[in-house]
Amino acid sequence: MTVPNPMDAPGLRWGILAPGGIAHRFFKEVSLYTRSTIVAVGSRDRGRAEAFLDDVCATTHSAAEAIDVKRPQAYGSYEDLVADPDIDAIYVSSPHSEHRDHAILALEAGKPVLVEKAFTLNARQAEEVFEVAVRKNLFAMEAMWSRFLPTYHAIRDIVRSGELGELRSVTAHHLQSLNMDPAWRMMNPALGGGALLDLGIYPLSFIHFLLGVPDAIAATGVLTTTGVDMRENITLSYGDKLGLAYNDMGLAGRGIAQILCDKGRLEVLDWFYTPQDIVVTPLKGEEYILPTKVEGGFQYEAAEAARRISAGETQSEEMSWKATVEVLSICDEVRRQLGVRYPTD
Repeated sequence: MTVPNPMDAPGLRWGILAPGGIAHRFFKEVSLYTRSTIVAVGSRDRGRAEAFLDDVCATTHSAAEAIDVKRPQAYGSYEDLVADPDIDAIYVSSPHSEHRDHAILALEAGKPVLVEKAFTLNARQAEEVFEVAVRKNLFAMEAMWSRFLPTYHAIRDIVRSGELGELRSVTAHHLQSLNMDPAWRMMNPALGGGALLDLGIYPLSFIHFLLGVPDAIAATGVLTTTGVDMRENITLSYGDKLGLAYNDMGLAGRGIAQILCDKGRLEVLDWFYTPQDIVVTPLKGEEYILPTKVEGGFQYEAAEAARRISAGETQSEEMSWKATVEVLSICDEVRRQLGVRYPTD
C-alpha cells in the first residue's frame, strides 16, 4: 500500500465558500497536515465569516502550536470570494442543494473547485458542472474524502491481490439518529433532504469504489411526512456479486463495512468511511488487524487536488468525473424507486 504523503503535495491557497461544520474540519486539517493554506472564507453574511474565523483559527492554533495560522480574509459574498486573485482554488462546502450553482460560480471566475459530497443533487447537475470545467479547462472534483484515505487504499490493494480470493459481496451501513424537525434542512425536499445524499452517499460510493456500476438496482425504504427518505435498503447486483447498502437518519447504529471473498473477509467495524483499522480474516490462517488509522483525513483529498491542479490537470483518477456521475445516477434511480422527488428533478 502506497499512499502519497499529503505534506509532499504542492501548496495551494484555498478559499472556503460557505463556513460551517465541515468547512471547520477542512480548514483545520489542511492547515495542520498539508503545505496548503486557507487564505479566504466567504459567506452571504460577513459577520458569519468573521465568527467562523474567530473559532477555527483559535482551535487550529491550539491543536498544534507550531502551526502559524494567518487569519484569512473574510468576504460577505460568494462573488467577492471567487474574484479574489490570491486564491488558487475554491472548496465548496455549502449545502448540496447549492453545489451546482456555487461550483459554476467559481469555475466561471476561473477557479478550480473541490466540491463537498454529494457533489450535486443529481447526475444531470453534475454533468452541467463538468461541462463548465471542460469549457474553462479547470479542475473539478467531488470531495469524497474517504476514497483517498489509507483505509480505502489498503482494502482495494488486498482485494486486488487475490489474497482472500474472489470478491463476492460488499455491505456498508450508515446510520445516525438525527434531528427530525420538519423545518430542518434534511427534512426538506427542496434542499435535497433525506438520508440518501447525506448518509447513503458513503455506502454507495464505497460499493462503487470496489464493484463499479451495477447491472440492476433494487431499493425499498420509508419516507418522512415531508416526502424525503428516512431509511432505505439498497441491493446492487453485479452478475454473481452483490452490493448491499443500508442508510438511516432516524436510528443510531454501527457504520460497518464488510467485504466478503471466497477465501476470507475484510471488515471495518464502525465509521467505515473514516480513517480506521481493518480486520482481515482469512478462512485459513489467523485473523489480524491492518493498522490504517491516521489523524485527520481531509488532508488526503486536499493534497490530491493540489497535485492535479499544480500539474494542470482537470480531474483525478481516484475520484473521476465519471465516478461522480455514476454514483449520483445510482442515487437518482434509488430515489425514483422510493418516490422521492426534488423540485430540480
